Amino acid sequence: MAHVRPARLGERLRRGRRLSRGTIRPVEPSLDDFVVITGYSGAGKSTAMAVFEDAGYFCVDNLPPEMIGSLAELFMHEGSKVETAAIVCDVRGGEFFDGLVKVLRDLDDSGVRHRLIFLEADEQVLRRRYQETRRRHPLAPSGTVEEGIAAERAALAPLREHADEVIDTGGLTAAMLRRKLADEMLPAQASVKLAVTFTSFGHKHGPLRDADLAFDCRFLPNPHYEPDLRPQTGLDAEVVAHIDRDGELRQFYAHVIPLLDYLLPQYVREGKAHLLIAIGCTGGRHRSV
Repeated sequence: MAHVRPARLGERLRRGRRLSRGTIRPVEPSLDDFVVITGYSGAGKSTAMAVFEDAGYFCVDNLPPEMIGSLAELFMHEGSKVETAAIVCDVRGGEFFDGLVKVLRDLDDSGVRHRLIFLEADEQVLRRRYQETRRRHPLAPSGTVEEGIAAERAALAPLREHADEVIDTGGLTAAMLRRKLADEMLPAQASVKLAVTFTSFGHKHGPLRDADLAFDCRFLPNPHYEPDLRPQTGLDAEVVAHIDRDGELRQFYAHVIPLLDYLLPQYVREGKAHLLIAIGCTGGRHRSV
């Protein structure tokens, strides 16, 4: 992809794009939300990007600022299906990072709507997080973490002043940060949605280790001991009737469904994007299906 100066982006959008027959068609921007995430190393940028990704945003990590204009133009090209995008820019971009403020101003001049979210935390919190992960600071690979934090604060000071939102993550856990971003930074129509998957399994094959919730159905009548039902599965009406002959299956539903009605909103509140619910019986063929 050819490099395009951000300042030219607005000109292209205003004058339209020339078609093969020589006509000019105005370009209607399709990008509804363009978010740039930056801030101090260790302040939670990866967590923030995950929130936007779970909300359906097209996400790019560690994008050099000089490529932002080209990426924005690509997303605003007629026919683009990308409506929301989030990118992370930080000091890993090296010398290119110094020009991020200018790039953002060029986007402003070009009419590209965007938001800059800056994540920060005080030195003590950042130092503790680096101690927990035992990673080196990107601005002090051979020095101390304190030196890296100080250098980064000085380098990012102009960018912090340019931010639309400054979020202090010092008193937030990862779950709390996800919740805050989902509640305050996402448009209502782009809220994080929880994908729920149900699966059956047989205990004789071992537990389903990836399950978030597991329900044991071996208390229900077992069709395995009925010769006519043994070759069938839980999808067959005769098997369902046998399992629910005493109303136990309906009682099971009556207890589990209200539990899930309570739990699912709590998982959404925590920022969880995927939930695997496993239902097990002995063989995974009849009662759990």
